Amino acid sequence: MNLLREVILDTETTGLDPANGDRIVEIGAVELMNHLPTGQTFHVYINPERDMPKEAEAVHGLSAAFLKDKPVFAAVARDFLDFIGDATLIIHNANFDMAFLNAELGFLRLPALLPERVVDTLHIARQKHPGSANSLDALCRRYGIDNSKRTKHGALLDSELLAEVYLELIGGRQTALILEASRVKRTATVVSATMALQRPSPLPSRLTAEERQAHAMFLSGLGENSLWKEHDLSAKENATPADRG
Repeated sequence: MNLLREVILDTETTGLDPANGDRIVEIGAVELMNHLPTGQTFHVYINPERDMPKEAEAVHGLSAAFLKDKPVFAAVARDFLDFIGDATLIIHNANFDMAFLNAELGFLRLPALLPERVVDTLHIARQKHPGSANSLDALCRRYGIDNSKRTKHGALLDSELLAEVYLELIGGRQTALILEASRVKRTATVVSATMALQRPSPLPSRLTAEERQAHAMFLSGLGENSLWKEHDLSAKENATPADRG
């Protein structure tokens, strides 16, 4: 059985454009296997090696003072790449995060992440709900997902919320439940069939006394060395009290 591995991904940054010197300050990621969360996550705060604009800090609450003792991107790049592996990346407004990730990877002369491996949930939401608000908060409200802890943007929390939104967008939550129900039903059927083949006690013999006597007379005429007689003796040793009469 082939497993589908996906990684829900989000970043926080110092601004809107890496071309203007903005950098990543936080990465959060959540692993899905066959559209089900595995509990495996990746989360790191990053020292951007620059100041933090007040506008950006107001969005995610990460100050330059908080980030100054955190690792730089070069120190976490390998762990990040190892975590995402070759999984499909699920990102909300993917162009934004991909631009920053590839800029950081470019500084280290590492290969860029290809757009072919990315699924943009904002694009899916706009197709599914044209003309509606499709921010992460709006989608959480639409699908009844509790985002009350999201007082500010946070990469890991946003990834966890996006995982739930993504499953709603693609119908994966219902699909996973149907597949799980089917698996349980198949297992129950096998167990039921196995139990049906097992009896708590052997059935009583249906032979009458006359039939047993006729059978014994037949065997007596075959001689002492008859294989049939040996088999009959073995059967008597293993017979139930009801069979032995």
